[in-house]
Amino acid sequence: MIIVRPERPDDFASVRKINEEAFGQPNEADLVDALRRHVSPYISLVAQSDQRLVGHIFFSPVAIHSEEADFPALGLAPMAVLPEFQRQGIGSQLVREGLKECLHTGHSVVVVLGHPSYYPRFGFAPAKPQGILCQYPVPDDVFMVAELTPGALGGRRGTVRYHADFDAV
Repeated sequence: MIIVRPERPDDFASVRKINEEAFGQPNEADLVDALRRHVSPYISLVAQSDQRLVGHIFFSPVAIHSEEADFPALGLAPMAVLPEFQRQGIGSQLVREGLKECLHTGHSVVVVLGHPSYYPRFGFAPAKPQGILCQYPVPDDVFMVAELTPGALGGRRGTVRYHADFDAV
């Protein structure tokens, strides 16, 4: 049975290992470590199987910037599951629980840079047709946005700006 719960400080080493193994490099683990130090608030959840942590998801503040104003949102990144536990629904459980927590904490817009066949099942849709652009040069189909409350974007348009720690990934 998988339990999704908030990350605790004693989970940090296991979360680092999950991200390193899932991505095959330290970049995403370094990003999580840096974001914990530099952003607030953030949402960090873990998936636990018995007493072992097997998955992790992180949401950090982003700004949707336009000439008129900045609009707050959250960015989902990274999401990781240990390779031997992938394709068992753990990632989906993390995303669902994470989006619930985003809404519970008062956030109604989430962006993700991710696989275009995976994230739409959670309400994500390509961001560009909605007038939301990514600060990074990425293909249109991999940059997506979800309105956790219908109409949350309210017709706002702009460019999503991530925390500077993302520049190192």
